[in-house]
Amino acid sequence: MVYRFHFTGADLARTRVADSVPPLEELSIALRVLRDRNQALRFGAWRREVRASLGPQARMVLDLTPMHGWVPAFLSPLGTGSVAELLEQVAATPRTQLRAARATIAQRQRLPGWAHRLGEDPEVLRRLVAALGEVHATVLAPYWPQVTACATADRAIRSRQMLHGGVERLLSGLYPPRIRWRAPVLEVDLVSGLEGDVHLQGRGLLLMPSMFATQAPLVDPDAEPQPILTYPAHHDATSGPASLLGARPAADGAPAPLSALLGRTRAAVLHVIAQRPGCTTGELADALTIAPSSASQHATVLREAGLTTTLRHRNTALHTPTPAGLALVEGCGPGVAHVRPRG
Repeated sequence: MVYRFHFTGADLARTRVADSVPPLEELSIALRVLRDRNQALRFGAWRREVRASLGPQARMVLDLTPMHGWVPAFLSPLGTGSVAELLEQVAATPRTQLRAARATIAQRQRLPGWAHRLGEDPEVLRRLVAALGEVHATVLAPYWPQVTACATADRAIRSRQMLHGGVERLLSGLYPPRIRWRAPVLEVDLVSGLEGDVHLQGRGLLLMPSMFATQAPLVDPDAEPQPILTYPAHHDATSGPASLLGARPAADGAPAPLSALLGRTRAAVLHVIAQRPGCTTGELADALTIAPSSASQHATVLREAGLTTTLRHRNTALHTPTPAGLALVEGCGPGVAHVRPRG
């Protein structure tokens, strides 16, 4: 079972990697992972904490988000606004759209009894939106820095693929073997078994990295202004399977290893990484005229402190800042930029 995207030259020119993660779309994927038992080392701590925190109000959202099956599109708008704005968008879904979504889902899987009143009773939608907001606050909001750091690191790899091989190398390296580039067609194997053909007709394809879509890609061929392919974001298994999602950060937001960050050289290393996301260890060393071994050591401390993320792509380590690292650089002011350590 294969889903096929057919490209023209114009489609290759307009294909791009999303520059942000849609929070409600990522929430929908995360809720599927929450019910799964796979990848316990990577997601086990997150699952335990989330399950212990979810209240009974989560049932409505979980009822419409099966581990395998169809999820109503109106629950996960792809806008780039705040979560509050996206929830308002869900609340404003027209009754005709609610009824159509309800009918489409009912043809494919069993709906909970209350869902049959969607589009008929406004109170049902109000309760659903309230539940969606509370579920997001528990399941995803506390871990959003990790989600955005993962996406930023993945985009650094995709940028290098584009730089060294163009769009075709980018498409070839997204997620083999489930995503295969056989010019001019991109083949995608879906867990759902869905198959079909989409002729992009000059619209191009929006590629969206996801931290939670770790085992299979997802497609939205009807998205506007261009179809969407969500693929598992690259992560470095050598840095530990639980490196991206673990316990929630401390209340003050300051990890204990921050004390190891004192020193001009390390501050300069962090600044270079913030200014050049996706830079290599060699590029760090060249920028600061320090030995590669020294650059590697400082990058390791920064990573362990939660200020940067390091991904290994082939034989190269790529360093990107986390939101905490960016905040620290911004708080330090412009003086860090002028630090030029000699060793």
